[in-house]
Amino acid sequence: MKFCWIILFFLLQGTETFLMKNAKAKLCLQASPAPGNLILEDCNPESAFQDWSWQGDWLLNHGTGSCLSLLRTSTLQTSPCSNLGHTSWDCSNSLLSPLGSSQGYLVANKRGVALSNGQGLKAQWQDGGDQSICEQRAEQEVHIPAALASTHGYDQRAGNSTLGMAQEELEELLWFFRREDASAWNYSVLALSFVAMTLGLVLLAIDIVQNRKRKIHMYREAQQAELGAKQALMPVQEYSPTEAEKQELAPQDQRSGEVTVQWKDGTVTSLYTERPEDAM
Repeated sequence: MKFCWIILFFLLQGTETFLMKNAKAKLCLQASPAPGNLILEDCNPESAFQDWSWQGDWLLNHGTGSCLSLLRTSTLQTSPCSNLGHTSWDCSNSLLSPLGSSQGYLVANKRGVALSNGQGLKAQWQDGGDQSICEQRAEQEVHIPAALASTHGYDQRAGNSTLGMAQEELEELLWFFRREDASAWNYSVLALSFVAMTLGLVLLAIDIVQNRKRKIHMYREAQQAELGAKQALMPVQEYSPTEAEKQELAPQDQRSGEVTVQWKDGTVTSLYTERPEDAM
């Protein structure tokens, strides 16, 4: 943002044009569009070819878009500002001279302008308000640091305005993002973390115990179900009336010392008959 304002400042500075009126001839320096020659004409503030402005060390003519240049040895005319010719000018005692050259000062003559060592009125150039154009350049150099400072102030105001918040909200944010000693806050967070970890371990232990009890209960139910299934599947022994009769008669008829014989037809007889004494 700051650089944008700097560029905008220079552009605005470029629009602050002025006339280059010679203090002796009372005529203004005018650029010629076609060959780039320079002539002196009656001052006309509405003529773009008489509008000049400082662009750093350059004198820009707004009618041609070219700069006042010194070509070859002593030829003065307007040429593109990007040329390698002497397009930079220096102000010394309110007099214009090519920067880095000792050929003299810019003066007015019958043919237009030239370079001369004279320092009289012919070498003095003023704007429409009879102010030296060198003073215009000095004011520009003074305004540049002020513009830089103003851009810094604008950045601060813009930063505050872009937040779109009230003063109370800004103070609350400043309190939240304060940069003081945060030891107490850190200890509080550490204690809360310890409590949360302890609670998590307790819940984990309770869950493990509940799961173990649930598994034991399920295992016991499974064993009971398996036992019931086995009992239900056990085969029922076949019932035989003969074997039941045998089991009932055997302990009743058989006595100690008695020998019995079971025949094929199923009848059981004793080899010895009962003696009378036994009956008694």
